[in-house]
Amino acid sequence: MSIKPRLFSTFQCLRHENPLGLPRSGAPPQLPRMQRGLPTKRPLPSVRNTIAVSSAKGGVGKSTIAVNLALAFARLGHRTGILDTDIFGPSIPTLLSLNGKEPRLSGNSQLLPIVNYGVKSMSMGYLVGEDKPVVWRGLMVMKALQQLLWEVEWGGLDILVMDLPPGTGDTQLTITQQVVLDGAVVVSTPQDIALRDAVKGVEMMRKVNVPLLGMVQNMSVFLCPKCNHSTHIFGSEGVSQACLKHDVPFLGDIPLHASICDDADRGKPTVVAEPGSGRAQAFMAIAERIAKDIKL
Repeated sequence: MSIKPRLFSTFQCLRHENPLGLPRSGAPPQLPRMQRGLPTKRPLPSVRNTIAVSSAKGGVGKSTIAVNLALAFARLGHRTGILDTDIFGPSIPTLLSLNGKEPRLSGNSQLLPIVNYGVKSMSMGYLVGEDKPVVWRGLMVMKALQQLLWEVEWGGLDILVMDLPPGTGDTQLTITQQVVLDGAVVVSTPQDIALRDAVKGVEMMRKVNVPLLGMVQNMSVFLCPKCNHSTHIFGSEGVSQACLKHDVPFLGDIPLHASICDDADRGKPTVVAEPGSGRAQAFMAIAERIAKDIKL
């Protein structure tokens, strides 16, 4: 039996090793974002400055810090808003004592923020029932996020604080790829297990080219209300050491105090409830530093 000659042989010289004509030395040229199929970053309408508060780890007090920072900016005289981007577990309605409120629509069919303590706010918690879970797949979540980002009539803000959900997933990626952010604040406790995820959040912000304003160490020290003895329950310098290691500014400490939790639970955060306390002053100092860094 005769064997038919092959039409293709692996020994033949291939002449299409570089069909796109990319330069052989160095990295390939950077194409515009639209040509790479990526969205173009743009600022939120009528908002001068936008910062993101992230943690990449749940349960470290990120939302409490975000709302207190927003209230601190307002006390500094800035027109301030806060956007709760956690679709599944919104906290801002509770923190601002606005549970049960529903936003109205403007003449342009835009959502109008709800105001308390001089801060404008928007959250998925206003759009669904207080006790109703959001049981959605990714496509619905992204649709809701787009509405929160681009269909809110803020009416002119000096600064908007974005309270990001925990993690480094779709929501964080969508926001950092679509919105011009003036910087990000990463929150962590001193505990190593929280710091590991916080560092991932730091690296994500670097990967998507968002400026890092710094890290906040929450629950840094417990002050006994009876004897004033201080105890470092979760460690003492975990976040500050991580900042040194990863070249991130350290913004400050927030103590572990029962009043901060109680104030949050009753919908009157510490900056409003106890403005003269050392705890409130810690939030004010961080807000002042951020305002200086972003030239607010």
